Amino acid sequence: MEDIKGKASDLTSHVEDLADSYYRLALVTITEKTSSVVSGAVVIIVLCILGFFFLFFAGLALGWWLGNLVNNRAIGFLLAAAFFLIILLIVGYLREKKIMPMIRNLIIQKMYD
Repeated sequence: MEDIKGKASDLTSHVEDLADSYYRLALVTITEKTSSVVSGAVVIIVLCILGFFFLFFAGLALGWWLGNLVNNRAIGFLLAAAFFLIILLIVGYLREKKIMPMIRNLIIQKMYD
């Protein structure tokens, strides 16, 4: 009878150790996934900021260049703004069909890698 109690005690101890190990493994996995998603988000934010500055200065250069071509700087900037408006409308139109599913799939893929 004492032997059965000892084995039951050992079994209980092993089950507790196993549960603790699974808990720690889950915690490490969640931490890894979270850090991966956050680091990806930080990179995307930095790229968006740099992209914004690139587009800003490229728009200024395009407006200036077009202004010199048509000999009217104001019309050059209006043409550059029209170009960016067309791009904005295209992106807005494709947002639901192409862009959002692509971003969603990237986030899901990042979570399961």
